[in-house]
Amino acid sequence: MTGGIGAYTDSKGLRIVRDEIVQFIQNRDGYPSDPESIFLTDGASGAAKLIIQLIMRGPGDALLAPAPSYPLYSALAALSNGTIASYYLDEAKQWDAPVKEIERAYNDAIANGQTPRALVVINPGNPTGASLSRSALEDIVRFCQRNHVVLLADEVYQENVYTGAPPFISFKQIVRDLRADDVTLASFHSISKGFTGECGLRGGYMELANLDPEAMTQLLKLASLTLCANVIGQLAVGLMVHPPASNQIAAKYTKDRDEKLASLERRALKIAKALDALPGISCDKAQGAMYLFPNIDIPPLAVAAARKRNLQPDAFYALNLLEATGLVVVPGSGFGQLNGTWHFRTTFLPPEDDIDVVISTIGDFHHAFLTRYAESTHTHEL
Repeated sequence: MTGGIGAYTDSKGLRIVRDEIVQFIQNRDGYPSDPESIFLTDGASGAAKLIIQLIMRGPGDALLAPAPSYPLYSALAALSNGTIASYYLDEAKQWDAPVKEIERAYNDAIANGQTPRALVVINPGNPTGASLSRSALEDIVRFCQRNHVVLLADEVYQENVYTGAPPFISFKQIVRDLRADDVTLASFHSISKGFTGECGLRGGYMELANLDPEAMTQLLKLASLTLCANVIGQLAVGLMVHPPASNQIAAKYTKDRDEKLASLERRALKIAKALDALPGISCDKAQGAMYLFPNIDIPPLAVAAARKRNLQPDAFYALNLLEATGLVVVPGSGFGQLNGTWHFRTTFLPPEDDIDVVISTIGDFHHAFLTRYAESTHTHEL
């Protein structure tokens, strides 16, 4: 590596790391990849910013994105002077992404005078923890094919898929399986998630498939504005996609990885079961990612108290939980949700030995919150 870690790299990133990514993708999907179609970035968010800057032209353009959704995409659409056209995930079907709903959002955007330019799909989901089936992925690719929409595949949780869930299949594999060579695809991956969890190193990559050569030229110009992604993050991506493959080090790596993922699954199941047992809360078990997104019924008196403080009811609940216990959850209103429904996102990342205490703490708070804002309580605070 000429110049060491203190030198600039190619604007697409170190060739040796891009070659390792190519091998990783080919082993995963069974189809060729090309190092010239890969950009190393400062986390997956850097990749998303780059491609959305390329795609979005101004106020007349819309970005189709899920609700609930990680807020990055609405922020990037706004930064590009575009708009978000939300499609709602189906909570009753474990947060599936039905094409009929995507088509509804697409048609609404057109009716509003906007041009849908790209479709964001997060799989496995954030904040929902859902893993999409092959049939759902195929329907989405065919939608993009029919409507000439760029597909943006956020796949940073691909290592986090749990027992009984649909297995992770990349959109790259689906596009190739369907021979959908007219679908432009940008796929994101990151060292921040999975079992790597090195979010502060800011390492990620984007693979492009079926991108017009002129668009690729312009994308490289955009990438060159910041010269290159940080080199430590690039090298960390290389370690993620090219782990030890033989000898005792490989055996230890595999053991550590499997134990970490198994522990995450145990924690996810335990917290989901405990939340689902609380009155007024329903919680699906996580299929993937690192999150649970329970639905919560908030008493009318608590809703009134929230409105008085100019807060969304789920934000009011989350702030009360924080003040009472020190536990942090993120209100569903920050991700988008159907009107009249309330949620919060919680991780299952606390150490396994602490999970029982976390569950007990949330349960005690929840019961106290319901009692405080019960209709029959005359000494409530508004």
